Amino acid sequence: MARRLEGKRVALTGPRRAEELGKLVENMGGTPLYRPAQGTVLLDDQALRSGIVDWVEHPPDWSIFTTGMGLDALFDMAGEMGVAEQLREHLRVGKIAARGYKTVNALKKRELTPIVRDDDGSTGGLIRGLAEHELRGATVLLQLHGDPAPRLVAWLEEQGAECRQLLPYRHIAPPAEALEQLLNDILAGEVDAVTFTSGPQVRFLMEHADRQGRLAALMDALEGPVLAVAVGKVTAAGLYEAGVPRVLAPKEERMGSMMVELARYYAGEAEPLFANTLGGDE
Repeated sequence: MARRLEGKRVALTGPRRAEELGKLVENMGGTPLYRPAQGTVLLDDQALRSGIVDWVEHPPDWSIFTTGMGLDALFDMAGEMGVAEQLREHLRVGKIAARGYKTVNALKKRELTPIVRDDDGSTGGLIRGLAEHELRGATVLLQLHGDPAPRLVAWLEEQGAECRQLLPYRHIAPPAEALEQLLNDILAGEVDAVTFTSGPQVRFLMEHADRQGRLAALMDALEGPVLAVAVGKVTAAGLYEAGVPRVLAPKEERMGSMMVELARYYAGEAEPLFANTLGGDE
């Protein structure tokens, strides 16, 4: 396994843990190209503070967390405000739902346990878990994950829940020059594979290609010489929804697993999935 990326050039679009992932590529014999397709994550301090005050003063029946990073951001801010312990006590007696293993781990670190969690890392999986509970008339506070979640919000409201949303951070596009370099590398076949670790990375690249009038060329490249690789099912779904015809993704949503799956692909032991063979899920 150690050298199965020998001679392969792998574009890394994620800003977080990029160096760690690059070292893994190098250890497996490949060449990492750092091509961030997602900008700095910014906290909206004023909105976050107001949301935390509202949370503490009017505890919801349900608290739904969608990312470990968002949960950490909430508690960091609550700590600065001197209300972290109050928030934790409210969560102890309320009902918690969580999406993703990182979110569950962040809760566990604070001795909190969700009574509902997804079965596959997706929003659809979270909805399936929540569907087993009566939500009519319940107050729900939803921690978003850098982008809106219209499907989840709409479903909660259809169940008769009163939904409040809190966005601890948001994703912004990187400089256009960075996206242009990534796009040029893909179109020129300068990379063998391009990895994505979140939906916004996909969206920002696609939007840039569309503005340049080269979206069709990008899709052709991702169908031919360049392989799109996703860290997990949710990111893979974002690629399919954007029109990418084939995506390689590991069963476990972990960055290391993603690179192992890529090595297995080049060794002829793994195959990408094609959009027309899948059912849709968010």
